[in-house]
Order: sequence, then structure tokens, then C-alpha cells
Amino acid sequence: MSSDPTPAQPAEQPEAETKPARSLGPLRMIWRETAKYPKQVLFAGLALMVTATATIAIPAGFRLIIDRGFAQGGDVEAIGRWFRYLLLIVGVLGLGTATRFYFVSWLGERVVADIRLKVQENLLRLSPSFFEENSPNEISSRMTADTGLIEQVVGTTVSVALRNLIMGLLGIAYLFYLAPKLAAGLIIGIPLVVLPIVWFGRRVRSVSRSSQDRVADIGTIVAETLGGMRVVQAFNQEKRELARFAGAVESTFDTARRRIRLRAVMTAIAITAIFGSIVMLVWDGAIGVARGSVTGGTIFAFVVTAGIVAGAFGALTEVYGDLLRGAGAASRLNELLNEPPAIAAPARPLALPSPAHGKLAFEAVTFRYPTRLETAALADFSLIIEPGETVAIVGPSGAGKSTLFQLAERFYDPQAGTIKLDGIPLTSVDPAEIRRRMALVPQEGTLFAASARDNLRYGNWEAIDEAIWDAARAANVESFLRELPDGLDTFLGEGGARLSGGQRQRMAIARAVLRAAPILLLDEATSALDAESERLVQDALDRLMQDRTTLVIAHRLATVRAADRIVVMDRGRIVESGTHDALSKAGGLYARLAALQFDDKAFAAAGKT
Repeated sequence: MSSDPTPAQPAEQPEAETKPARSLGPLRMIWRETAKYPKQVLFAGLALMVTATATIAIPAGFRLIIDRGFAQGGDVEAIGRWFRYLLLIVGVLGLGTATRFYFVSWLGERVVADIRLKVQENLLRLSPSFFEENSPNEISSRMTADTGLIEQVVGTTVSVALRNLIMGLLGIAYLFYLAPKLAAGLIIGIPLVVLPIVWFGRRVRSVSRSSQDRVADIGTIVAETLGGMRVVQAFNQEKRELARFAGAVESTFDTARRRIRLRAVMTAIAITAIFGSIVMLVWDGAIGVARGSVTGGTIFAFVVTAGIVAGAFGALTEVYGDLLRGAGAASRLNELLNEPPAIAAPARPLALPSPAHGKLAFEAVTFRYPTRLETAALADFSLIIEPGETVAIVGPSGAGKSTLFQLAERFYDPQAGTIKLDGIPLTSVDPAEIRRRMALVPQEGTLFAASARDNLRYGNWEAIDEAIWDAARAANVESFLRELPDGLDTFLGEGGARLSGGQRQRMAIARAVLRAAPILLLDEATSALDAESERLVQDALDRLMQDRTTLVIAHRLATVRAADRIVVMDRGRIVESGTHDALSKAGGLYARLAALQFDDKAFAAAGKT
């Protein structure tokens, strides 16, 4: 007899996400988190003992009703007394079940919340190299699907396992108390009944998982076809896509048919074995009643208790698989929780000079990305940017331009050479202090699912509205922000979906303006702007760059003509350096790149020399 409310089952997950562990060892992590709440664990444990005991007491109550109530010649008062006793047991069972359900569910939710917070806290400390080697989508799945499994383990599976174990042991003890001979026969017969059902149950689960995968295939085909409907119809591939979909549907049906056939066989075996066993027990007990060796109430209590015991041990075999899946989920989350950051503050970080000067120096730097160790993004690279200087970095794609920004903000450390900020090696400084002195405008303006105000003050969370509007005005976003329905409080949508690409880019520039850092990193900052907005924003950037050290990555060379120095990179090395005019006359790589972009005979002539 089960007194548990039916738990909500998590959605079927892909095989890669639900692969069980080989042992229950990783569940220790879950226990450590659960043990932080001893009061709730104690209340849940006490309620668990009460409900398990009350469940076994129910058949004992029926035994008293039959043997004592009806044995007194059908005395209504005697029968009522024992029924009141039974109702009291039922009341205790209901109250205990509710109490246990509340506390184990509370623990499940609380433990999952704590684990998610801890994992996210550690993820925020990890460098970009970790996310190059580990898919963010997979990590997101761990944070949702795997924590869902852990919630099920803490809030349902462990409770069910312990309750069934206690009921099973108490039930066996009570069976031997009622009828030792029948109990011994039952203990021998339980495995003969349970094992075939368990075997078929595992086969059914395996086929059910395959059935879910086939259903997922259908969803994938539908999404892919509808998403590319223009291409499908443009190339007259409707029949082919219908045939592909029909194949997936038939495959799903075939898998479902196997599942249905297995379940039908399992149902037949289960009903035959369980009810056949009950009939055999009742038969044997009836003979005992006829002979006067046992009472009718004893037989009734024995049959009910035997059903409880069989169900309890059958459930234990089921929850073991869930525990293994939970252990696998805990193991995967534990990997994220214990992943050490590749970039960390030194034990005794040095302080950067105050006030900041903004001098940045790359000294013989060689760097390879962890996922591309065969190719050097920078090779023996040296460059000094003086305080207040504007240096433009140009070159073909893959030259290593963006790598400079990654290293400057210490998202990576070079394999050789040194990078210094105001004379202090970056590896000797807390990365957070380094990044406080820099303001980045990425090539694509990244916004968050938040209000305009929160997106802007990401650059300076303590900024007041007056400073926010000043930054918005400087980046040419004030006008459209004031036209929004709720002004700065307007929700911008996921990734700033409610804004155009140019508006998102200008929001990113305003965020950097609000940062007011001594070093500006502009990664093609005006790439998403139209001509008019580009001019206005470039004017704002020109004012912003005054008295600040600025590194500008640009593919559109028109935006870097006024730079103090232009550094031309190719294959991780500096191949040219100088002013716009000097490089244009030199006839090197810069002149050739310029000739492709400017309609200028002088550039074309320079490119031919």
C-alpha cells in the first residue's frame, strides 16, 4: 500500500544527460548539502518512521476487527471500537504522509537551489578557455536536467526508498509474528514473483527511452523543415521532406509497438504471479482456518501485509535505478562545482598604481588558444601603448587582433612573454582589478534580458540616472531611449531583441562610456551603425578617447585614420607600424587593404608598387 502523493516526473532527457553512474558514491555530494539542514532532515525522518509503521498497522487493525469485533457475535459497539482504532491509524498515516512530503520536498528544492547557486558561482570564475572546450548548451543542460534529477532523488526517491525499506522489514517481522510457516514460504516466493517483473520493467524502460528519442526526432524534423520552408519550397523538396517525416513517424510507431508488446507481456506475468501468489496464500490459509490453526483475521492481515512487503521490495529495485541516475547527475554537477579557474588571483596580488596611468605593454608574447595549440595566435609579439595614446590594430581576419584584447583583460595567460599594466605584470594582479581599469565595446553589442537602465549601468552599477543619461547622450542613444514606453525601465527582451543591431551597439558604447575607465578597448565598435549614427558615435568616441589609452580594432580603415599609431598585424606578428599617411605611402599590407576600401588613386598606386 502506498501513501505517497504521486510525484511529478521529470521530462525524459536525452541519453547523454541521463546516463547513470556505476556506483552511488557521487551521492555524497547531495548528502553534504542536505546535511546542512538537520532540523528538516530530522522531521522528515520521524514522519517517515511514523508513516511506515502506520502502513503496517492497517492490516493489524483489520485483523482486530475480524478476530475480535466479529468474534463477539456481531456486537456493533465492539466492531465500532476497532474501526475507530483503524480510523485513528489512517489519520496518523495521512498526517505523517503530509508532513514527510512537505519536508522532503522542501529539502529537494532547497538542495537544488544551493547546488545551482554554487555551480553558477564557480562558472562565473572560470576563464573563457573552459567554455571553448565545454559547450555552454551542455552546461545549461546540467544546470536544468541534472539538477532536476537531484531534486527527484532528494525530494522523492530517497524518501520512497527508505519508506519501502522500513515497511518491508517491519512487514516481514509482522508476517513471522502472524504465521511463521506461511512467512517462510512467502520469503522464498517473493523473488520468483518480483524478478521477472523487474527484468521486464528494465526492458520496457529501455524501449521507452528509445521511443522518446524517436519522438524527439520527429520534433527535430518538423522544426528544421518549417524553419527552412522557403528553401524547401524554392527547391521543390516538399515530397522528399514528407517522405523523411513519414519515415520518422513509422520508426516511432515501430518502437512504440515493441514497447506496447513488452508491457502487455509484463502485465500478464505480473497479474498472474501476484494474484496467483495471493490465491495460493489464501488457499493455504483457508485450510489453516478450517483446521483451527489460524484465525480469519490473521489470514486477512497476512495477505494484505504480504502485498505491502512485495510492493515495497519491488519498489526498491525500481528506485535503485533512479538513485544511479541521480548519482550520475551529481557527478556531472560536481565536475562543474570543483572545476578550478585557469585564471585566478595570486595568493598575494600586487596593487596597481593609483592614480591609473593606462600604459599597456606586450613583451615578447607568444600565445596559443587551448583548442588550437598547433597554431600561434600571437608569436613573439611586442607592443607598448603609452598613456593617452590611441593605437589602431588592423589586419586580415585571423591576424590576432582580438587576441590582444583577450590577453589585455587577462581572460587568458600567454605561454611565453609578459603583459604589463602600468608596469605591473598582469599575472601578479587580481584579474578583477585589471578589468576595472578597462572598458570594452565588443564587435557585437551584447545586452541582457533586463531593463535599459540595468543594461547601461552594467558599466557602473552605482551610476545615478543623470550619469546614465549623460552616457546615453554621448553614445547617441538618448533620443530612442526617451521614446521607449517606460524609458529606462523598458524591458529590452532576451539579448536586447526589441532593439535594432545599431541600437544594441550604441547601448554597448554607452555602457563603456559609463565605465569611465582609463583604458578603452574598441573592437570594431561602429560596425553595426549606419553612416549618420557612425559619425555621431565616432564624434562621441573621439571626445571619450581624450586623455585615455585606447586600442581600436578596425576592419573599416576609415575609422582609424586619426589614430596616433596604426599597427598592422598578420599571422600573430606586427608587420607594419606608423601613421595612416606613412603606411599608405609605404606600399605594404596596409596600403593594399586601404586600396580595397577607398576609391583613391593614390591608394591604388601604392598597392601596385
